[in-house]
Amino acid sequence: MSLSLVNADDLLQSLDGFDAVIDARSEDEYLLDHLPGAVNWPTLRNDERREIGTIYKQVNPFEARKRGAAIAAHNIGVHIAREVIDKGRDWKPLAYCWRGGQRSGSLSLVLGQIGFKVSLVEGGYKAFRAAMLRDTERLAPLFDYRVVCGTTGSGKTRLLHALSRCGAQVLDLEALACHRSSVLGAIPGQPQPSQKAFDTRIWDALRRFDPGQPLFVESESRKVGNVAVPVALIDAMRRGTCLNLALGDTERVALLMEDYDFFVNDVDAFCSRLEALNEIRSKAVVQGWQEQARAGHLDKVVLDLLTRHYDPVYLQSMQRNFVRFDQARLLQPLNRSANAMQALARELMA
Repeated sequence: MSLSLVNADDLLQSLDGFDAVIDARSEDEYLLDHLPGAVNWPTLRNDERREIGTIYKQVNPFEARKRGAAIAAHNIGVHIAREVIDKGRDWKPLAYCWRGGQRSGSLSLVLGQIGFKVSLVEGGYKAFRAAMLRDTERLAPLFDYRVVCGTTGSGKTRLLHALSRCGAQVLDLEALACHRSSVLGAIPGQPQPSQKAFDTRIWDALRRFDPGQPLFVESESRKVGNVAVPVALIDAMRRGTCLNLALGDTERVALLMEDYDFFVNDVDAFCSRLEALNEIRSKAVVQGWQEQARAGHLDKVVLDLLTRHYDPVYLQSMQRNFVRFDQARLLQPLNRSANAMQALARELMA
């Protein structure tokens, strides 16, 4: 049998060197967060894990281990029949579970007996997460951040996408968070990741960037929907070089109507989401916006939201949090179009 333990700190540097990363935990544990690129081979599935836990507490640990072993042996057999039969002798998997290694150890034992060179994460996911968070603190200050600022609707995300197409390094926090970072920023049909998964996504992105090249990022607040940007990263971003993207009000309204077309097509959902502003802007103001939207004047509501709510809040936040915002270079694309943003991106890259 060929089985080796991998220290979590060492794993951060060697993670891409395995042919497969196997998460032996239950489906729910995997969905909460997992190592980048990991596949889920549950040794105990959700309901089975609950069953074994009940036996452990209500009967005794010995009976729980017997029943757990029977279930685990069956599940491991299914995984091997489905995934491993076509693998050659040189296939090198990495396996892990939560912490103790019983579930991943059982899987690794069988794989090792077959003849595969199996590695096991020492301390499991828990040790990986602790090491990953420490590494994020190390990585975050290394970069030369170019912070794309600009009021809501100015096209910051469009510019980031254009920069990425031009070959620039781009950290798109909103894409990683599945949220557009505002009261109205939830994206229909796209649930946000857990905080743990968001942390892992950020680390996985940072580790792939070159500290010798600029890293473009949007001027996010600490919270992006329900998840929070790591402190070390937000602090480093706030010390970065600021770029102030500016579009006229008419272009901004048109851009938002395009990017939030799901609200244009579902005014009731838009009006419902506006309820979140009751405490900030008063029920009377929100009701006025709702009445205008239902009367077909959504563009006027968007303009009013920009000038009365988003713009003042955004500018106050920039001046308070981004130390170099007052020295920001002004960026003025011709319009909101992809071509205009691409031209601006090429100019920035030059």
